[in-house]
Amino acid sequence: MRQQAMLEAKPVNPQRVVHELSARLPEDAIITGDSGSSTNWFARNLRIRGHMRASLSGTLATMGAGVPYAIGAKFAHPDRPVVALVGDGAMQMNGLAELLTVARYRESWSDPRMIVCVFHNHDLNQVTWELRAMGGAPKFEESQTLPDVSYAAFAAALGFDTLTIDDPDQLGPAWDRVLGGSGPALLDVHCDPEVPPIPPHATLEQMTSTAQALVKGDPNAWHVLMQGAKTKLQEFLPGSR
Repeated sequence: MRQQAMLEAKPVNPQRVVHELSARLPEDAIITGDSGSSTNWFARNLRIRGHMRASLSGTLATMGAGVPYAIGAKFAHPDRPVVALVGDGAMQMNGLAELLTVARYRESWSDPRMIVCVFHNHDLNQVTWELRAMGGAPKFEESQTLPDVSYAAFAAALGFDTLTIDDPDQLGPAWDRVLGGSGPALLDVHCDPEVPPIPPHATLEQMTSTAQALVKGDPNAWHVLMQGAKTKLQEFLPGSR
């Protein structure tokens, strides 16, 4: 997982976002995940330890749950830090509006650290990969591409500590800053949408469907192919076991 997380991407490898967080989380933290490709990295790259608790919407795959779950966690445990890992599709669905709730109630929490990390890739990414791997269809940009929004600017207007990240080397210091802060914060991380969520048990059918999608004219076919090859290769390199 570490080797995959440290691979180069354009601009930031989303796996590294969670990899850098995992090493820094306090042992009493609560982590919430939304539904989307960010959930893959939540599941693979986060190590739960100590008294940590984690939640997501599970098999219902409900988008938009990450920030509300985090708010609920703060009301249940106002003395514990909470981190929400959320895709930009979910943020545009209801996450941005729920930041207003955080701003309203922050003073009622004894530990006001509630951190939202947005995986900003301009794509409804999980569905894009499902189209490729399960349907053999290239990315359909008309339905998958999201309008660009500065999540950091919106949160800053509400009094959040905010950082916009477009360089992977900024991730560690950014997590240190918000985890060591004294209030709500938001990381707006510009991620590469073409880092593939390849499971170790990927089937021949899934790999064939993805190849068919690329051949059929996926708009980022070459980049998808290269990121996929680099990611899968890490499982076979020395030190990966």
